[in-house]
Amino acid sequence: MDKVKSYFMFDKFNTSWQTEIIAGLTTFISMSYILFLNPNVLGDAGMDKGAVFTATALASALGCILMGALARYPFASAPALGVNAFFAYTVVIGMKIPWETALAGVFIASILFILITVFKLREKIIDAIPVNIKQAISAGIGMFIAFIGLKNGGLIQKSDSTLVALGSLNVPATWITIFGLLVTVILMVRNVKGAVFIGMVLSAILGMATGLIALPSSIVATPPSLAPTFGVALAHVGNINTLQLAIVVLTFLLVTFFDTAGTLVGLAEQAGFMKNNKMPRVGSALMSDSVAMLVGSLLGTSPVGAYVESSAGIAAKGRTGVVAIVAGFMFILSLFFSPLLAVIINQVTAPALIIVGTLMASSLAKIEWDKLEIAVPAFLIVIGMPLTYSISDGLALGMVVYPVTMVAAKRGKEVSPIMYGLAVVFMIFLWMLNIK
Repeated sequence: MDKVKSYFMFDKFNTSWQTEIIAGLTTFISMSYILFLNPNVLGDAGMDKGAVFTATALASALGCILMGALARYPFASAPALGVNAFFAYTVVIGMKIPWETALAGVFIASILFILITVFKLREKIIDAIPVNIKQAISAGIGMFIAFIGLKNGGLIQKSDSTLVALGSLNVPATWITIFGLLVTVILMVRNVKGAVFIGMVLSAILGMATGLIALPSSIVATPPSLAPTFGVALAHVGNINTLQLAIVVLTFLLVTFFDTAGTLVGLAEQAGFMKNNKMPRVGSALMSDSVAMLVGSLLGTSPVGAYVESSAGIAAKGRTGVVAIVAGFMFILSLFFSPLLAVIINQVTAPALIIVGTLMASSLAKIEWDKLEIAVPAFLIVIGMPLTYSISDGLALGMVVYPVTMVAAKRGKEVSPIMYGLAVVFMIFLWMLNIK
Protein backbone atom coordinates (compact mmCIF):
# COMPACT_ATOMS: atom_id res chain seq x y z
CA MET A 1 0.00 0.00 0.00
CA ASP A 2 2.89 2.35 0.74
CA LYS A 3 4.26 1.73 -2.76
CA VAL A 4 0.89 2.68 -4.23
CA LYS A 5 0.79 5.89 -2.20
CA SER A 6 4.34 6.65 -3.30
CA TYR A 7 3.50 6.05 -6.98
CA PHE A 8 0.59 8.47 -6.79
CA MET A 9 2.65 10.99 -4.78
CA PHE A 10 0.33 11.19 -1.77
CA ASP A 11 3.02 12.82 0.39
CA LYS A 12 3.82 15.45 -2.23
CA PHE A 13 0.20 16.56 -2.38
CA ASN A 14 -0.45 16.01 1.34
CA THR A 15 -3.53 13.95 0.57
CA SER A 16 -5.23 10.77 1.81
CA TRP A 17 -7.25 7.84 0.49
CA GLN A 18 -10.43 9.35 1.91
CA THR A 19 -9.86 12.68 0.17
CA GLU A 20 -8.99 11.09 -3.17
CA ILE A 21 -11.93 8.66 -3.13
CA ILE A 22 -14.42 11.40 -2.22
CA ALA A 23 -12.96 13.59 -4.98
CA GLY A 24 -13.33 10.69 -7.43
CA LEU A 25 -16.96 10.20 -6.47
CA THR A 26 -17.53 13.94 -6.79
CA THR A 27 -16.03 13.98 -10.29
CA PHE A 28 -18.12 10.99 -11.36
CA ILE A 29 -21.36 12.43 -10.04
CA SER A 30 -20.60 15.76 -11.73
CA MET A 31 -20.22 14.13 -15.14
CA SER A 32 -22.54 11.11 -14.82
CA TYR A 33 -25.16 12.95 -16.87
CA ILE A 34 -23.19 12.01 -20.00
CA LEU A 35 -24.37 8.42 -19.54
CA PHE A 36 -27.89 9.58 -20.35
CA LEU A 37 -27.21 12.61 -22.50
CA ASN A 38 -24.87 10.93 -25.00
CA PRO A 39 -27.33 8.14 -25.91
CA ASN A 40 -30.04 10.74 -26.46
CA VAL A 41 -27.86 12.86 -28.74
CA LEU A 42 -26.43 9.97 -30.77
CA GLY A 43 -29.84 8.31 -30.73
CA ASP A 44 -31.13 11.26 -32.76
CA ALA A 45 -28.59 10.20 -35.40
CA GLY A 46 -30.19 6.77 -35.58
CA MET A 47 -27.83 4.89 -33.27
CA ASP A 48 -29.12 2.34 -30.76
CA LYS A 49 -29.44 4.18 -27.44
CA GLY A 50 -28.81 1.12 -25.30
CA ALA A 51 -25.60 0.27 -27.15
CA VAL A 52 -24.44 3.90 -26.94
CA PHE A 53 -25.09 3.87 -23.17
CA THR A 54 -22.84 0.85 -22.72
CA ALA A 55 -20.20 2.21 -25.11
CA THR A 56 -20.21 5.55 -23.26
CA ALA A 57 -19.70 3.88 -19.88
CA LEU A 58 -16.90 1.59 -21.09
CA ALA A 59 -15.04 4.26 -23.09
CA SER A 60 -15.29 6.68 -20.15
CA ALA A 61 -14.04 4.02 -17.73
CA LEU A 62 -11.05 3.25 -19.95
CA GLY A 63 -10.18 6.93 -20.42
CA CYS A 64 -10.39 7.64 -16.68
CA ILE A 65 -8.38 4.59 -15.60
CA LEU A 66 -5.64 5.21 -18.19
CA MET A 67 -5.42 8.87 -17.18
CA GLY A 68 -5.19 7.99 -13.51
CA ALA A 69 -2.86 5.01 -13.78
CA LEU A 70 -0.47 6.25 -16.48
CA ALA A 71 -0.54 10.06 -16.30
CA ARG A 72 -1.41 10.08 -12.57
CA TYR A 73 -3.70 13.08 -12.99
CA PRO A 74 -7.14 13.55 -11.38
CA PHE A 75 -8.68 14.23 -14.80
CA ALA A 76 -11.63 12.16 -15.98
CA SER A 77 -12.50 11.46 -19.62
CA ALA A 78 -15.74 10.74 -21.45
CA PRO A 79 -17.39 11.38 -24.84
CA ALA A 80 -17.05 15.14 -25.29
CA LEU A 81 -20.08 17.42 -25.31
CA GLY A 82 -20.34 19.57 -28.41
CA VAL A 83 -18.44 17.03 -30.48
CA ASN A 84 -21.26 14.52 -30.02
CA ALA A 85 -23.71 17.19 -31.17
CA PHE A 86 -21.50 17.91 -34.20
CA PHE A 87 -21.48 14.17 -34.92
CA ALA A 88 -25.26 13.79 -34.71
CA TYR A 89 -26.77 17.05 -35.92
CA THR A 90 -24.16 18.41 -38.35
CA VAL A 91 -22.56 15.31 -39.86
CA VAL A 92 -25.33 12.71 -39.77
CA ILE A 93 -28.51 14.77 -39.91
CA GLY A 94 -27.22 17.92 -41.65
CA MET A 95 -24.85 16.33 -44.19
CA LYS A 96 -26.97 13.16 -44.45
CA ILE A 97 -23.95 10.95 -43.80
CA PRO A 98 -24.82 7.51 -42.33
CA TRP A 99 -23.87 7.20 -38.68
CA GLU A 100 -21.77 4.16 -39.52
CA THR A 101 -19.61 6.28 -41.83
CA ALA A 102 -19.41 9.11 -39.29
CA LEU A 103 -18.21 6.60 -36.69
CA ALA A 104 -15.54 5.44 -39.14
CA GLY A 105 -14.49 9.09 -39.39
CA VAL A 106 -14.02 9.20 -35.61
CA PHE A 107 -11.92 6.02 -35.83
CA ILE A 108 -9.59 7.54 -38.46
CA ALA A 109 -9.35 10.81 -36.50
CA SER A 110 -8.36 8.84 -33.40
CA ILE A 111 -5.54 7.10 -35.27
CA LEU A 112 -4.25 10.49 -36.43
CA PHE A 113 -4.57 11.64 -32.83
CA ILE A 114 -2.35 8.82 -31.61
CA LEU A 115 0.26 9.50 -34.31
CA ILE A 116 0.63 13.20 -33.49
CA THR A 117 0.78 12.27 -29.82
CA VAL A 118 3.55 9.71 -30.41
CA PHE A 119 5.56 12.34 -32.29
CA LYS A 120 4.94 14.76 -29.39
CA LEU A 121 3.33 17.39 -31.62
CA ARG A 122 0.44 17.88 -29.19
CA GLU A 123 2.88 18.18 -26.29
CA LYS A 124 4.94 20.81 -28.10
CA ILE A 125 1.82 22.84 -28.88
CA ILE A 126 0.66 22.86 -25.27
CA ASP A 127 4.14 23.86 -24.04
CA ALA A 128 4.27 26.67 -26.63
CA ILE A 129 1.12 28.40 -25.35
CA PRO A 130 2.16 31.53 -23.34
CA VAL A 131 1.43 31.57 -19.62
CA ASN A 132 -1.05 34.47 -19.94
CA ILE A 133 -3.06 32.55 -22.50
CA LYS A 134 -3.02 29.47 -20.28
CA GLN A 135 -4.40 31.53 -17.42
CA ALA A 136 -7.11 32.84 -19.75
CA ILE A 137 -7.96 29.28 -20.80
CA SER A 138 -8.36 28.24 -17.17
CA ALA A 139 -10.58 31.23 -16.39
CA GLY A 140 -12.54 30.79 -19.61
CA ILE A 141 -13.30 27.18 -18.79
CA GLY A 142 -14.39 28.34 -15.34
CA MET A 143 -16.81 30.83 -16.89
CA PHE A 144 -18.02 28.17 -19.31
CA ILE A 145 -18.82 25.52 -16.70
CA ALA A 146 -20.37 28.13 -14.37
CA PHE A 147 -22.60 29.18 -17.27
CA ILE A 148 -23.55 25.52 -17.79
CA GLY A 149 -24.32 25.21 -14.09
CA LEU A 150 -26.47 28.35 -14.03
CA LYS A 151 -28.34 27.16 -17.12
CA ASN A 152 -28.80 23.56 -15.99
CA GLY A 153 -29.89 24.71 -12.56
CA GLY A 154 -32.56 27.01 -13.94
CA LEU A 155 -30.99 30.19 -12.53
CA ILE A 156 -30.66 31.62 -16.04
CA GLN A 157 -32.71 30.92 -19.13
CA LYS A 158 -32.78 31.88 -22.79
CA SER A 159 -34.54 35.06 -23.82
CA ASP A 160 -35.61 36.18 -27.30
CA SER A 161 -34.95 39.83 -26.47
CA THR A 162 -31.77 39.64 -24.36
CA LEU A 163 -30.39 36.17 -25.27
CA VAL A 164 -30.24 35.20 -21.58
CA ALA A 165 -32.24 36.29 -18.55
CA LEU A 166 -32.79 35.39 -14.91
CA GLY A 167 -34.55 32.05 -14.55
CA SER A 168 -37.97 31.69 -12.99
CA LEU A 169 -38.01 31.06 -9.27
CA ASN A 170 -41.50 29.64 -9.68
CA VAL A 171 -39.98 26.44 -11.06
CA PRO A 172 -39.71 24.11 -8.02
CA ALA A 173 -36.66 22.22 -9.28
CA THR A 174 -34.67 25.47 -9.40
CA TRP A 175 -34.84 25.56 -5.62
CA ILE A 176 -32.84 22.34 -5.51
CA THR A 177 -30.03 24.28 -7.20
CA ILE A 178 -30.39 27.21 -4.80
CA PHE A 179 -30.40 24.88 -1.80
CA GLY A 180 -27.38 22.95 -3.06
CA LEU A 181 -25.46 26.12 -3.86
CA LEU A 182 -26.04 27.66 -0.42
CA VAL A 183 -25.22 24.42 1.42
CA THR A 184 -22.04 23.87 -0.60
CA VAL A 185 -20.83 27.44 -0.11
CA ILE A 186 -21.46 27.28 3.65
CA LEU A 187 -19.62 23.96 3.93
CA MET A 188 -16.68 25.27 1.88
CA VAL A 189 -16.45 28.47 3.92
CA ARG A 190 -16.41 26.27 7.04
CA ASN A 191 -13.60 24.17 5.45
CA VAL A 192 -15.63 20.96 5.57
CA LYS A 193 -13.92 18.19 3.58
CA GLY A 194 -15.92 16.86 0.64
CA ALA A 195 -18.19 19.92 0.68
CA VAL A 196 -19.03 19.67 -3.03
CA PHE A 197 -19.90 15.97 -2.77
CA ILE A 198 -21.95 16.46 0.40
CA GLY A 199 -23.83 19.32 -1.26
CA MET A 200 -24.81 17.11 -4.20
CA VAL A 201 -25.92 14.24 -1.96
CA LEU A 202 -28.07 16.54 0.21
CA SER A 203 -29.58 18.13 -2.91
CA ALA A 204 -30.54 14.70 -4.28
CA ILE A 205 -32.09 13.74 -0.93
CA LEU A 206 -34.07 16.99 -0.86
CA GLY A 207 -35.32 16.36 -4.38
CA MET A 208 -36.50 12.85 -3.57
CA ALA A 209 -38.03 13.93 -0.25
CA THR A 210 -40.08 16.66 -1.96
CA GLY A 211 -41.06 14.52 -4.92
CA LEU A 212 -39.17 16.72 -7.37
CA ILE A 213 -36.87 13.80 -8.17
CA ALA A 214 -38.51 10.48 -8.89
CA LEU A 215 -37.38 7.55 -6.78
CA PRO A 216 -35.51 4.96 -8.86
CA SER A 217 -37.75 2.17 -10.13
CA SER A 218 -35.09 -0.43 -9.37
CA ILE A 219 -31.51 -0.69 -8.18
CA VAL A 220 -29.83 -3.17 -10.52
CA ALA A 221 -30.25 -3.55 -14.29
CA THR A 222 -28.55 -5.66 -16.96
CA PRO A 223 -26.20 -3.62 -19.22
CA PRO A 224 -27.61 -3.12 -22.75
CA SER A 225 -25.91 -5.04 -25.57
CA LEU A 226 -23.09 -3.47 -27.59
CA ALA A 227 -23.96 -5.55 -30.67
CA PRO A 228 -25.63 -2.74 -32.71
CA THR A 229 -22.50 -0.52 -32.66
CA PHE A 230 -19.49 -2.70 -31.81
CA GLY A 231 -16.91 -2.77 -34.62
CA VAL A 232 -19.12 -0.82 -37.03
CA ALA A 233 -16.49 1.94 -37.41
CA LEU A 234 -13.87 -0.52 -38.61
CA ALA A 235 -16.24 -2.08 -41.13
CA HIS A 236 -17.01 1.29 -42.76
CA VAL A 237 -13.54 2.84 -43.00
CA GLY A 238 -13.68 2.37 -46.76
CA ASN A 239 -16.60 4.80 -46.95
CA ILE A 240 -14.27 7.72 -46.10
CA ASN A 241 -13.51 8.45 -49.75
CA THR A 242 -14.62 12.01 -50.51
CA LEU A 243 -13.31 15.52 -49.79
CA GLN A 244 -16.40 16.24 -47.69
CA LEU A 245 -15.72 13.22 -45.48
CA ALA A 246 -12.03 14.13 -45.24
CA ILE A 247 -13.08 17.54 -43.90
CA VAL A 248 -15.37 15.80 -41.40
CA VAL A 249 -12.45 13.68 -40.16
CA LEU A 250 -10.23 16.76 -39.88
CA THR A 251 -12.94 18.62 -37.98
CA PHE A 252 -13.30 15.73 -35.51
CA LEU A 253 -9.53 15.85 -35.06
CA LEU A 254 -9.30 19.61 -34.56
CA VAL A 255 -12.31 20.00 -32.27
CA THR A 256 -11.22 17.14 -30.02
CA PHE A 257 -7.59 18.27 -30.11
CA PHE A 258 -8.26 21.79 -28.90
CA ASP A 259 -11.08 20.84 -26.54
CA THR A 260 -8.76 18.37 -24.84
CA ALA A 261 -5.72 20.65 -24.90
CA GLY A 262 -7.68 23.58 -23.51
CA THR A 263 -9.32 21.44 -20.83
CA LEU A 264 -6.05 19.82 -19.72
CA VAL A 265 -4.30 23.19 -19.45
CA GLY A 266 -7.20 24.72 -17.54
CA LEU A 267 -7.44 21.82 -15.10
CA ALA A 268 -3.67 21.73 -14.62
CA GLU A 269 -3.68 25.45 -13.81
CA GLN A 270 -6.53 24.98 -11.33
CA ALA A 271 -4.77 22.11 -9.55
CA GLY A 272 -1.39 23.85 -9.53
CA PHE A 273 0.37 21.26 -11.68
CA MET A 274 1.95 23.69 -14.16
CA LYS A 275 5.72 24.04 -13.70
CA ASN A 276 7.60 26.75 -15.59
CA ASN A 277 4.65 27.05 -17.96
CA LYS A 278 4.82 23.32 -18.72
CA MET A 279 2.55 20.46 -17.74
CA PRO A 280 4.48 17.45 -16.38
CA ARG A 281 3.58 14.05 -17.89
CA VAL A 282 1.45 15.76 -20.51
CA GLY A 283 2.46 13.12 -23.06
CA SER A 284 0.95 10.35 -20.93
CA ALA A 285 -2.22 12.39 -20.41
CA LEU A 286 -2.64 12.99 -24.13
CA MET A 287 -1.97 9.35 -24.99
CA SER A 288 -4.57 8.23 -22.45
CA ASP A 289 -7.22 10.33 -24.16
CA SER A 290 -6.07 9.22 -27.62
CA VAL A 291 -6.37 5.51 -26.80
CA ALA A 292 -9.77 6.03 -25.15
CA MET A 293 -10.98 7.86 -28.26
CA LEU A 294 -9.81 4.98 -30.49
CA VAL A 295 -11.45 2.29 -28.36
CA GLY A 296 -14.58 4.43 -27.97
CA SER A 297 -15.00 4.64 -31.74
CA LEU A 298 -14.79 0.83 -31.97
CA LEU A 299 -17.31 0.40 -29.16
CA GLY A 300 -19.69 2.90 -30.76
CA THR A 301 -19.47 6.42 -29.40
CA SER A 302 -18.35 9.90 -30.44
CA PRO A 303 -14.83 11.24 -29.56
CA VAL A 304 -13.64 10.90 -25.97
CA GLY A 305 -11.77 13.73 -24.25
CA ALA A 306 -10.83 15.20 -20.86
CA TYR A 307 -13.83 16.59 -18.98
CA VAL A 308 -14.11 20.03 -17.42
CA GLU A 309 -16.23 18.50 -14.65
CA SER A 310 -12.97 17.03 -13.33
CA SER A 311 -12.60 20.45 -11.74
CA ALA A 312 -15.27 19.42 -9.22
CA GLY A 313 -12.98 16.68 -7.93
CA ILE A 314 -10.05 19.09 -7.87
CA ALA A 315 -12.19 21.52 -5.88
CA ALA A 316 -12.81 18.63 -3.46
CA LYS A 317 -8.99 18.57 -2.91
CA GLY A 318 -8.32 15.58 -5.17
CA ARG A 319 -4.80 15.75 -6.60
CA THR A 320 -3.73 12.28 -7.72
CA GLY A 321 -4.60 9.71 -10.36
CA VAL A 322 -6.66 7.84 -7.76
CA VAL A 323 -9.43 10.38 -8.41
CA ALA A 324 -9.66 9.44 -12.08
CA ILE A 325 -9.39 5.70 -11.34
CA VAL A 326 -12.25 5.90 -8.84
CA ALA A 327 -14.35 7.74 -11.43
CA GLY A 328 -13.44 5.05 -13.97
CA PHE A 329 -14.60 2.21 -11.75
CA MET A 330 -17.79 4.11 -11.02
CA PHE A 331 -18.48 4.20 -14.75
CA ILE A 332 -18.09 0.40 -14.81
CA LEU A 333 -20.43 0.01 -11.84
CA SER A 334 -22.91 2.34 -13.51
CA LEU A 335 -23.48 -0.34 -16.15
CA PHE A 336 -25.26 -2.41 -13.50
CA PHE A 337 -26.71 0.35 -11.31
CA SER A 338 -27.93 2.70 -14.00
CA PRO A 339 -31.38 3.21 -12.38
CA LEU A 340 -29.74 4.92 -9.38
CA LEU A 341 -28.08 7.50 -11.62
CA ALA A 342 -31.49 8.83 -12.58
CA VAL A 343 -31.66 10.79 -9.31
CA ILE A 344 -28.62 12.87 -10.34
CA ILE A 345 -30.53 15.46 -12.32
CA ASN A 346 -29.11 18.74 -13.68
CA GLN A 347 -30.24 20.71 -10.63
CA VAL A 348 -28.18 18.41 -8.39
CA THR A 349 -24.90 18.88 -10.27
CA ALA A 350 -25.44 22.57 -11.12
CA PRO A 351 -24.17 23.97 -7.76
CA ALA A 352 -20.89 22.07 -8.13
CA LEU A 353 -20.31 23.56 -11.57
CA ILE A 354 -21.05 27.09 -10.34
CA ILE A 355 -18.69 26.72 -7.38
CA VAL A 356 -15.93 25.30 -9.55
CA GLY A 357 -16.36 28.16 -12.01
CA THR A 358 -15.89 30.58 -9.13
CA LEU A 359 -12.66 28.89 -8.06
CA MET A 360 -11.23 28.77 -11.59
CA ALA A 361 -11.97 32.46 -12.11
CA SER A 362 -9.06 33.21 -9.77
CA SER A 363 -6.78 32.79 -12.80
CA LEU A 364 -8.03 36.17 -14.03
CA ALA A 365 -5.89 37.88 -11.40
CA LYS A 366 -2.71 36.45 -12.98
CA ILE A 367 -3.29 37.87 -16.47
CA GLU A 368 -1.39 41.05 -17.45
CA TRP A 369 -4.47 43.20 -18.08
CA ASP A 370 -2.38 46.36 -18.26
CA LYS A 371 -0.87 45.18 -21.56
CA LEU A 372 -3.49 45.47 -24.28
CA GLU A 373 -1.73 43.04 -26.60
CA ILE A 374 -2.25 40.39 -23.90
CA ALA A 375 -5.58 41.61 -22.54
CA VAL A 376 -7.53 41.51 -25.82
CA PRO A 377 -6.82 37.88 -26.84
CA ALA A 378 -7.11 36.76 -23.21
CA PHE A 379 -10.49 38.45 -22.88
CA LEU A 380 -11.73 36.91 -26.12
CA ILE A 381 -10.88 33.46 -24.77
CA VAL A 382 -12.48 34.12 -21.38
CA ILE A 383 -15.69 35.57 -22.80
CA GLY A 384 -15.70 33.45 -25.95
CA MET A 385 -15.92 30.04 -24.26
CA PRO A 386 -19.24 30.63 -22.45
CA LEU A 387 -20.81 32.75 -25.18
CA THR A 388 -20.01 30.31 -27.99
CA TYR A 389 -20.77 27.40 -25.65
CA SER A 390 -17.55 25.77 -26.80
CA ILE A 391 -14.04 25.54 -25.35
CA SER A 392 -12.45 25.13 -28.77
CA ASP A 393 -14.39 28.01 -30.38
CA GLY A 394 -13.52 30.42 -27.57
CA LEU A 395 -9.91 29.30 -27.70
CA ALA A 396 -9.87 29.91 -31.46
CA LEU A 397 -10.97 33.54 -31.08
CA GLY A 398 -8.08 34.42 -28.78
CA MET A 399 -5.45 32.33 -30.53
CA VAL A 400 -6.12 34.00 -33.88
CA VAL A 401 -5.92 37.50 -32.40
CA TYR A 402 -2.88 36.92 -30.15
CA PRO A 403 -0.15 37.05 -32.84
CA VAL A 404 -1.85 40.08 -34.41
CA THR A 405 -1.83 42.13 -31.21
CA MET A 406 1.71 41.04 -30.35
CA VAL A 407 2.99 42.12 -33.77
CA ALA A 408 1.12 45.42 -33.44
CA ALA A 409 2.85 45.98 -30.09
CA LYS A 410 6.23 45.28 -31.77
CA ARG A 411 6.59 42.09 -29.73
CA GLY A 412 6.26 39.70 -32.64
CA LYS A 413 9.63 38.10 -31.93
CA GLU A 414 8.30 36.91 -28.58
CA VAL A 415 5.66 34.81 -30.34
CA SER A 416 6.88 31.29 -31.09
CA PRO A 417 6.57 29.84 -34.62
CA ILE A 418 4.12 27.31 -33.23
CA MET A 419 1.78 30.11 -32.08
CA TYR A 420 1.86 31.67 -35.55
CA GLY A 421 1.09 28.27 -37.01
CA LEU A 422 -1.76 27.77 -34.56
CA ALA A 423 -3.30 31.08 -35.60
CA VAL A 424 -3.47 29.82 -39.19
CA VAL A 425 -4.81 26.44 -38.08
CA PHE A 426 -7.52 28.10 -35.99
CA MET A 427 -8.57 30.31 -38.89
CA ILE A 428 -8.98 27.18 -41.02
CA PHE A 429 -10.77 25.52 -38.12
CA LEU A 430 -13.29 28.38 -37.82
CA TRP A 431 -13.82 28.33 -41.58
CA MET A 432 -14.51 24.57 -41.56
CA LEU A 433 -17.05 24.91 -38.77
CA ASN A 434 -19.07 27.18 -41.04
CA ILE A 435 -19.06 24.86 -44.05
CA LYS A 436 -22.62 23.84 -44.78
